[in-house]
Amino acid sequence: MKLLLNILVKKLMESKGYCDERFILAKQAFEKNFDLGLEVGASFAVSLNGELVVDIWGGFSDSAKTKPWEKDTIVNVFSTTKVIAALCIHMLVDKGLINVEAPVSKYWPEFAQATKENVLVKHLLSHSAGLPGFDEKIPIEALYDWDRIINLLASQKPWWKPGTKIGYHMITFGYLLGELVRRVTGKSLGNFFRENIANPLDIDFHIGLPESYDPRVAEIITPEEIFFKWQVILVKMFFRKTAKVFYNPSLENLNINGRAWRSTEIPAANGHGNARSIAKVGSILACSGMFDNKKIISKSTVERAIEPQISGRDRIMLYSPQKFSLGFGLLDDRFFLGPKSFGWGGAGGSLCVMDIKKKLSIGYAMNKMHMKGDDPRTEPIFKATWDVVNE
Repeated sequence: MKLLLNILVKKLMESKGYCDERFILAKQAFEKNFDLGLEVGASFAVSLNGELVVDIWGGFSDSAKTKPWEKDTIVNVFSTTKVIAALCIHMLVDKGLINVEAPVSKYWPEFAQATKENVLVKHLLSHSAGLPGFDEKIPIEALYDWDRIINLLASQKPWWKPGTKIGYHMITFGYLLGELVRRVTGKSLGNFFRENIANPLDIDFHIGLPESYDPRVAEIITPEEIFFKWQVILVKMFFRKTAKVFYNPSLENLNINGRAWRSTEIPAANGHGNARSIAKVGSILACSGMFDNKKIISKSTVERAIEPQISGRDRIMLYSPQKFSLGFGLLDDRFFLGPKSFGWGGAGGSLCVMDIKKKLSIGYAMNKMHMKGDDPRTEPIFKATWDVVNE
């Protein structure tokens, strides 16, 4: 009986879906992660020249390993959601409704408080606005109150001169961009994305998830200890800005599998999708604004969106080096891609990486979070993919 159970479990761990034979080594690398015990459930997809050449998934959607990860399984991808939020802004830029060189207060007058009259839209997009966290102490529940957060950010003074330093706007990025979308269109960012991208292009990605979708949402599996205790102590003692971002509110106390988190629109952190939907969104940018032979956004707007804006040591992420364009990380040689690669990832491992020269978009989403050090799962998959594309 135990042998039969082991055979069944191993069978469920084998990936399902479609993989172009050219990318068989990437598929094997994906499957090896399950053999090594690095995954519980995950999906991986590659779009090349606007076509899905890899769309695979495997494992389980729950920690008990009782529910197989299915074709339509979706999962919280955390900060990979920022790629979608930035795309929404650039769609409005393309329509002439937002100018990245204009002051934020042009669209959001109340934002001009506390010396922020010279904060530009491009500062929000490049994580250089000086608003990565909150001065006022807030509970977790405040994140579900859009107006409360918006009013806090509007009245708050920047932590540095905007445009001069990088400081990862981990949670605030989505509220800031989302309020711009709301002021310009009258719609929330989640609704704007749904009406203009998700529904018409059949992309299964959601910012603000209805309860009816819960049966196909994978359970996020967090490590027992997200950060080493010594790391927490050092951060709180010596890196006060970092502590204000990570511990106000304390994200360790967040119920990321709860209905409140799933249903609220937090466009920097709580998008739900899978590798297929991530790769499809990414292909819009990787293919210079085209999707299924339709122009979604102009080539010139995409090219402007990936122009370097600022680089240097991140004041929030413990002074790690960063390089940002207008809403995206410029990855250079990370993940074995070239100088035209860009994108972003989410806590625990999810990724959206694009290369405009190769018209390549890669999506990866999983439910077992890896939080300490470099994630060993993605490097071999990405290398195998890039080796094919770069031949």
